[in-house]
Amino acid sequence: MEIRVLRYFLAAVREGSITGAANHLHLTQPTLSRQIRELEEELGQQLLIRKSHRIELTPQGVLFRKRAEEIIAMVDKTEAEFSSMEDTISGDIYIGGGETQAIRQVADIMKELRDSYPDIHYHLFSGNAQDVTERLDKGLLDFGLLIQPADISKYDYLNLPAKDTWGVIMPKNCPLAQKAFIEKKDLLGVPLICSRQAILPQQTGNEFADWFGEDFEKLNIITTFNLVYNASIMVEAGIGYAVTIDKLANTSKDSVLCFRPLSPQLDSGLNIVWKKYQVFSPAAELFLKKLKEKFSD
Repeated sequence: MEIRVLRYFLAAVREGSITGAANHLHLTQPTLSRQIRELEEELGQQLLIRKSHRIELTPQGVLFRKRAEEIIAMVDKTEAEFSSMEDTISGDIYIGGGETQAIRQVADIMKELRDSYPDIHYHLFSGNAQDVTERLDKGLLDFGLLIQPADISKYDYLNLPAKDTWGVIMPKNCPLAQKAFIEKKDLLGVPLICSRQAILPQQTGNEFADWFGEDFEKLNIITTFNLVYNASIMVEAGIGYAVTIDKLANTSKDSVLCFRPLSPQLDSGLNIVWKKYQVFSPAAELFLKKLKEKFSD
């Protein structure tokens, strides 16, 4: 299986047709068709359903697209790391994390390094703890920024001094907005829009479920999300109240939304993690050094 052919396959999927991909790749249509057909024969699976003017992925094709994207991402990352191994430190650093204000502290380090090493480039991936650790394990990320609770036992990590405060986003004109804090009883019987971090299986350690207690299963959770921007739009539309962390959605005086913290207060710790025994590129090694200087106890 050749990397070149994986790129051909992904181009065909992206363009939605063999002809369009062939034009993009500066290949003839028969040549590209043959390459993809040989790939299917090698795998022993049909990847594409060929129609008159377009193609569709088979279920096997959907899985293969994901694997091909991961392989290509790893190849590109490896090539970038080796091309940066010169006297002048340069290269790419891949960071994943959930939505949190703690990214500001990481951004300060990024800015400091960029000022001294302008050839260092950063790539950010947003996702929940499961998304981030999966990409860390596959080598697609160098570092992960995790909001607790998260299993960090198999990683090296640093504790960040910041904490995220949990609460509820709601319209300013709703009755709950008159309260300074939101108590457990306020959340029973109202439609809730919850971050996936808030409803993790309790066996993994769920701070929100622990905070709420034995009636957690009685909550009317109608929607889950992993991007607060999308959740805030649903709140504006009157779908429900969003349980999330503070300072991510626009709740300024000009916004129709407001944030009210939970009472008793619920805070989540934060960690920046990386694989144990990870061999870093020079750029990532320098970034780690700066992280330790700033965040080591």
